Amino acid sequence: MIGDMFEEPPGVASANPARDYADGPCPGASPDYLVVPRSLAQSMPLRWQQVFVGLLADLHDAYGHLEWPQYQVIPSRYELLADMDEGQLAAAGYVADVDEDGQLVIRDDHERPVIHPHSVGALVPVDDPIPGPDTGRVEPRAADDRI
Repeated sequence: MIGDMFEEPPGVASANPARDYADGPCPGASPDYLVVPRSLAQSMPLRWQQVFVGLLADLHDAYGHLEWPQYQVIPSRYELLADMDEGQLAAAGYVADVDEDGQLVIRDDHERPVIHPHSVGALVPVDDPIPGPDTGRVEPRAADDRI
């Protein structure tokens, strides 16, 4: 009976669970990076923080031989080009123009017109909805609300 508690779930275990998790609907994940807001990590229970710090230390130890750059995180969201204002288009590398017929044309960074701006999107900077680390503890939702 007790042994049943430690059996693997049905199905094949993943060879790369970090990739699988980040490729799913994972807040803070992009194709290249995982971002963990510092204020949220610092607001988790002490034991969670201890395990997380240990995992980060392991990662940094394993890849300490690489030259790590400084990273700048820009809070962003995906928007369709047709829904962006001029500033957002510029931040995403596009320009709004008016053609000879008086029609709005959105051009990419190679000055090519975007044919379907209602179906092409890009990341645009937004105000960060996550409190900064200097705001103090961020209260997580109750554990019974989580899976």
